[in-house]
Amino acid sequence: MTEPDPRTVPSLFTRDLITLAQRDDFDRIEHAVQRLAGCTQPVQLTGRTTTLDATTHEVLRHYTTDTEPLGRLLVACGNRRASRCPACSRTYAADTYHLIRAGLSGGKGTPEQVRTHPRVFATLTAPTFGPVHNRPTTRTGKPFPCRCGTLHGADHPTLGTPLEPTAYDYTGAVLFNAHAGALWARFTTYLRRAVAHAAGLTTTELREHCRVSFAKVAEFQKRGLVHFHAIVRLDGPDGGTTAPPSWATPDLLTGAVRQAAERAVVTVTSDAIGERQLRWGAQIDVREIARPDRTADPAEPLTDAAVAGYIAKYATKSAEGTGTIDRPLYCATCKGRGRTPTVPGLTAECRTCDGTGLADPLADLKVAAHVRQMIRTCWHLGALPDFAGLNLTKWAHMLGFRGHFSTKSRRYSTTLGTLRGARRTWQAEQARIRDGRPVLDPATTLVLSDWRYLATGYTPGEELLAQTVRDNRAATRRLKREGDSK
Repeated sequence: MTEPDPRTVPSLFTRDLITLAQRDDFDRIEHAVQRLAGCTQPVQLTGRTTTLDATTHEVLRHYTTDTEPLGRLLVACGNRRASRCPACSRTYAADTYHLIRAGLSGGKGTPEQVRTHPRVFATLTAPTFGPVHNRPTTRTGKPFPCRCGTLHGADHPTLGTPLEPTAYDYTGAVLFNAHAGALWARFTTYLRRAVAHAAGLTTTELREHCRVSFAKVAEFQKRGLVHFHAIVRLDGPDGGTTAPPSWATPDLLTGAVRQAAERAVVTVTSDAIGERQLRWGAQIDVREIARPDRTADPAEPLTDAAVAGYIAKYATKSAEGTGTIDRPLYCATCKGRGRTPTVPGLTAECRTCDGTGLADPLADLKVAAHVRQMIRTCWHLGALPDFAGLNLTKWAHMLGFRGHFSTKSRRYSTTLGTLRGARRTWQAEQARIRDGRPVLDPATTLVLSDWRYLATGYTPGEELLAQTVRDNRAATRRLKREGDSK
């Protein structure tokens, strides 16, 4: 049968795929795409790596991208955001799940005895900056009308938007997001003090008897404000490997969390807005996580798996859930300054953004009015000298929040780096077995590498292959869910 002529195919994607399929090494191209598990924006690298004997400098193995079918190596982007790369975000969520679960149930280098330590799941919310449209429910979960008199649907676009936009405190809302990380740090300081006070110890003495470990993740509410979900655990002085003292109980930890949340405050002073005190909101939820020897809440036990799954779900989300955009708004040419240097000591208006510092006019953004006003407030405050250190123009697309979405204390459990390193080691070992290469001792070998960034993304034909991988994986997940539901 005559092979099709790619030049007669109107679709660029199909034309490129036919060209790739006609190559003798098409199977290697297909394998390179499948190995990325559906990544949407892989990184293209060129370079080489050489493994030498550390003593004799004999070349034991040499790899160069010149031997690849298309002369470059595809590497998964590793983006945690589901809006950017669903495939890599699922890997990130899985790693986060195992990290959180290890700190609750043990494993991955964490002893199983942490399951018997006092543990609580706490949610710290933002305060009110004005009434917003919401969907209140009764204790049984039955919704009733908002204060505007309307019973909003679960996905109604007005949820989270101000009832009176002109009276809403947008400045306070943006400053809270910008200082949420600092407020969390202040909370952890007061938490240790509260635990020490409840035990009749000083903060210094507490280190000799007990250690507070935690892991937290940030989540954006519909109103555009962040709140934190955190696992807090009491350990012995050396962390999870040692048992906490007898006085360290779930009730003591619960009281300490509530006391610390009420006392934590960050004061912001500015000539433009005066003095503001930023605190957590009044809605603070603290629940004990079920232990193997007893259930914290017989009616609705909070299990290790449920908490780990809950944390992992939000680790891959960002501010897009509020309706904002998932990219920076500042002009890349002038870095948001509105001016570019010409000769030493002089600047001129940026031609790319016409001096606005914005990549796109705020009025052209396809976002709700509430989100646009949050972004506009970020841009306004970011231009004030008093708030220059907050980099609000850089983080305007995040509505002012510039902290990490997930963090943990040092001895809570394993690290994401350790989990990723173990996965890379396993993948390298599988490749070694597949290629029939001998085992090399890292202690007696030296690896020299030289890698350079080439581009991002696939060729059109590779994109079709990647989409096939995504479709197949989506079908597998759907069948698995349907099987589990039966």
